[in-house]
Amino acid sequence: MVVAGRTFGIVGALAAFPRRLAAREVERQGGHLRRGVTRQTAFVVFGRGLLARATEPEIEARFGSETDGGRRILSENGFLRLLGLATPEATPALTRQSLIDQSGLSPRHLDLLSLFDAFEHDREPYSFRDLILARKYAGLIASGAGWSAIARSVHRSGDVASLTALSLHHDGADTIYVRRAEGLSELDGQLLLDVGTSDDQEVEDLFAQAEAAEAAGDYDEAAAFYQRCLAIDRTDSVAAFNRANCLRAAGREAEAAHDYARAIKLDPSFVEAWFNLAGLMNERGRMDTARRHLTKAIEGDPGYADAVFNLAKLEFDEGNLAEARRWWLRYLELDQNSEWARTAERGVQFVNLYLLRKSAG
Repeated sequence: MVVAGRTFGIVGALAAFPRRLAAREVERQGGHLRRGVTRQTAFVVFGRGLLARATEPEIEARFGSETDGGRRILSENGFLRLLGLATPEATPALTRQSLIDQSGLSPRHLDLLSLFDAFEHDREPYSFRDLILARKYAGLIASGAGWSAIARSVHRSGDVASLTALSLHHDGADTIYVRRAEGLSELDGQLLLDVGTSDDQEVEDLFAQAEAAEAAGDYDEAAAFYQRCLAIDRTDSVAAFNRANCLRAAGREAEAAHDYARAIKLDPSFVEAWFNLAGLMNERGRMDTARRHLTKAIEGDPGYADAVFNLAKLEFDEGNLAEARRWWLRYLELDQNSEWARTAERGVQFVNLYLLRKSAG
């Protein structure tokens, strides 16, 4: 799989390796790594840290939305393998459907447990050891264990393949135990090897708090959290972009413009930042600047329909009717069915009629 030119997004903190090392390797191979997901994200990596801060329904909903969005979903180990930094432990041979048929594990649980590397392989083909694990997990779930409890637990015993020789049990939905000679002991013990960093975890925690504050409409508080993220990781273009959105919502437009520009400086291909900054410039009456920014957004993503529509409207408002018509026609190539498409059609009809009258008169 070619990494060059692709954009990777991370949801949740990475547990197997530091984010900064992943970013360095992705950049070395010509790709881009961002926190969170944007329009240009082609691959979404689900970090195991998400298990500690999100509920099962929240994770399932996020997994579904990213899958429906046409993005390729990666586990941490899948991410490492794609980058060429890890290889499968055993020769795989089983298809996804064969694993489901032979283990009794549901397709949904197989996908979610694979997402958090509860097997040797993160996708088909699977190995025979994966089949053994799938049978154990199916038994745990059938007796009341939650899939997220399994996903949180299995990495705390070392290599997941070692679980094939152990007898797994659970107490309620949240705790997985292993039966040893001396009796039951918790599988959820201290990690054998913690290769993450305090900064990585701190940024993830701050980012989560910022997102929660933003969702609640506490824009000043959210902006403060995003600023703390940036104080730790000055290269985080998404934190800068999100902070700009919060500042704009809080009426702090000059600061918002600064942070949109910061996001663009960190990542010139960040088309949402170009688009939102164009909107801010439009509101402030700086039409030439807004036009340049919208053009940049479209150059970065020719299928960015919102940017195309807004550029058409800007040209119409400025009296550049031929240009407005050109961009509305382009918009109609991207969208034929929405209310915005009806507006674009009316705009084209108006310009056609105006130009016809002008040529006749």
